[in-house]
Amino acid sequence: MSSVESNLDIIKRGCEELLVEQEMAAKLALGRPLRIKAGFDPTAPDLHLGHTVLITKLRQLQDLGHHIIFLIGDFTGLIGDPTGKNATRPPLSPDQVEANARTYKEQVFKLLDPDRTEVAFNSTWMGRQSAGDLIKLASTHTVARMLERDDFGKRYRGNQPIAIHEFLYPLVQGYDSVALRADLELGGTDQKFNLLVGRELQKHFGQPPQCILTMPLLEGLDGVNKMSKSLGNYVGINEPAGEIFGKLMSISDPLMWRYLELLSLESGSVIEGWRQETQQGRNPRDIKVLLAREIVARFHGAQAAEHANAQFEARFRQGQLPEDIQEHHLKLQGEDLRLSQVLRRIGLTASTSEALRAIDAGGVRVDGAKVSDKALLLQRGTTVILQVGKRRFARVALA
Repeated sequence: MSSVESNLDIIKRGCEELLVEQEMAAKLALGRPLRIKAGFDPTAPDLHLGHTVLITKLRQLQDLGHHIIFLIGDFTGLIGDPTGKNATRPPLSPDQVEANARTYKEQVFKLLDPDRTEVAFNSTWMGRQSAGDLIKLASTHTVARMLERDDFGKRYRGNQPIAIHEFLYPLVQGYDSVALRADLELGGTDQKFNLLVGRELQKHFGQPPQCILTMPLLEGLDGVNKMSKSLGNYVGINEPAGEIFGKLMSISDPLMWRYLELLSLESGSVIEGWRQETQQGRNPRDIKVLLAREIVARFHGAQAAEHANAQFEARFRQGQLPEDIQEHHLKLQGEDLRLSQVLRRIGLTASTSEALRAIDAGGVRVDGAKVSDKALLLQRGTTVILQVGKRRFARVALA
């Protein structure tokens, strides 16, 4: 396999779409490091694994020797990205942008090599633009073209307001590709319109158009919905090592392969080898351990991964947890819930009164510890292992 073909294989691994593959091959054939860009608006300070899909791909391309540009959209963050929204999103304040951008940098360098990563802020060039410059930029696209974007089109047809400044967002994001002379831009599937605008603007300014790589949205622990803190089906990269390990061990076998494809830095050939081994009788749980160890080591270090693995295995050896433990995600409305109410809602007991009797009898444990407080509250944002009697278990994420 030629170096161009091997590069393409890694670039396309797990991707939703590569536009345009022939152009990408031609860029790779030039034999120089490509300028590869991904932009992140600093809208939330805490990342989960779903956010790291793009960053994992950047790391794979960084390991191929390409020049990675981690673009923090401090200027676009002040506009507010309307992507996927059915209403105008309030822009962030400069203080919010600065604080979130600082946290982003700290977190992404757990995956990217800081010595080989260019960090850029789009306020560097956009802050120098005059009102006249922005008007000229706006003249490159029509309102009809903007309404081709799905979320804008839906809002227009639904008689929902679209503020003029929202049309500027894809133009500014697109101009970032001009300023950075990007060869390839990465984004989620919901960013495709904006990425295409960047390609068109590069043509307008006489540059070779960038190729576009869109990555899918990662399913959460439930294997159905997009990973989201609001749904409680997420794995936060700043969560304790044992929490990350336990959550990843709880996912289904099919979801395990999805996570390996999108989150692992192991080669595709290694992962395919594991898949064949499971088809020949190897327990998929062994592979899940490898995934969990890799992710924990990435964000907490190898020693923490080893410790989390040992703690998890100890619980199995002591017979505290079955391998097919039930997984539940409860979205709380308002206040924290009493343990007795949670036991009823997830079906570990038939009623609240049965749960209270089980607590009285000493038959209920939370994370392995016996519970005697019938008024015990389980807090939002936590994941706990619940046990009733000797055989009824559940892992519950409360959001």
